[in-house]
Amino acid sequence: MEKISVVVPCYNEEKALPLFYEELKKNITDFSRNVEFEIILVNDGSKDNTLNVIKSLSKKDDRIKYISFSRNFGKEAAIYAGLENASGDYVTLMDADLQDPPSLLKEMYKSVTDEDYDAVGTRRVDRKGEPIIRSFFARLFYKLINKMTNFEMVDGARDYVFMKRNVVEAILSLKEYNRYSKGLFSFVGFNVKWIEYQNIKRVAGETKWSFWKLTKYALEGITAFSTAPLLISSGIGLLFCLISFLLILIIIFKTIILGDPTSGWPSLVCIIFMVSGIQMFSLGIIGQYLSKTYLEIKKRPLFFIKDSNIEK
Repeated sequence: MEKISVVVPCYNEEKALPLFYEELKKNITDFSRNVEFEIILVNDGSKDNTLNVIKSLSKKDDRIKYISFSRNFGKEAAIYAGLENASGDYVTLMDADLQDPPSLLKEMYKSVTDEDYDAVGTRRVDRKGEPIIRSFFARLFYKLINKMTNFEMVDGARDYVFMKRNVVEAILSLKEYNRYSKGLFSFVGFNVKWIEYQNIKRVAGETKWSFWKLTKYALEGITAFSTAPLLISSGIGLLFCLISFLLILIIIFKTIILGDPTSGWPSLVCIIFMVSGIQMFSLGIIGQYLSKTYLEIKKRPLFFIKDSNIEK
């Protein structure tokens, strides 16, 4: 009998979890007689009643396994913990807010088993309900990162992915501390089918992703999979060296040949401020890469488990 593991990161989802469970149960009840399920709920240090809701659900349904972190380590750590503890022949990632519809599971399973795909990903075809500015910067991010990397990240891609065991093992083999799942899924390759659907609003609760958090996450993705920002800063530095050299030649020509003495400290101050700003910008880019290296070499665990009903 085949087994499907459903991994669900949870952070402050006490209102959404009961609704998610009922919807998931409805879609897997008549799934197939030859398929069994395990549902792994990863409590990422929630500050509300999420853990108690998870424990209550696990008492009603022995298919539910849970992992509870000692504190909030972030969604990336929760995804890794879920994948690491999943025992299924196939593994799927889902959010607890029902923005990832469980009704697609049958189609995803058939695509992997009947059409010989290694994984099935999902992407939104629109961003209805999102602020216009947020949607604009999201599309801009995907355009930029696809130009900076040598593999494609699909615009609108969700973390809702259905994978064979070999894909899961490939992702788990990437031990880096600074994780960006969308990039990791694209990086490992394999034969992937994409399913498109309309954007769905959260069933309950509020989004945990503010504009600032999304910006930080985007920078994580860029620095994790591309060194293009370093090349850009080097290119800007080279450009300004050439401009400075040309300006020096012009000043020498005006002073010696034309007899026009140089003057004007305000313009000099503006140039100094501009060049200093570019230097600080370039140092900031270098600092981002150094900080990532610093975090990697410490080899700290991605998470600590405080409570779980999964037997090792």
